[in-house]
Amino acid sequence: MTSVTGVLVLAIQIYLLILLVRVVFSFVSPFPTNPVSRFAWQMTEPVLAPIRRVLPATAGLDLSPLVVFFGGYLLIALLSSLP
Repeated sequence: MTSVTGVLVLAIQIYLLILLVRVVFSFVSPFPTNPVSRFAWQMTEPVLAPIRRVLPATAGLDLSPLVVFFGGYLLIALLSSLP
């Protein structure tokens, strides 16, 4: 793995960690003025919103983070397999 792919993999992993923070905060429901919650929302909403528009409604569950997690790990696997 070259240094460029290593940096890309690290960036994707950090993004997935921020997404996990957002998912956990959605269950805990902190104050909207919480800076960590606001940062996680601002970083992940541009990716989640288009996916949310395409996915059908599923009994009130937001499955867009699951799609992003799957896509992120797939992208990591593809980048890791590059020579």
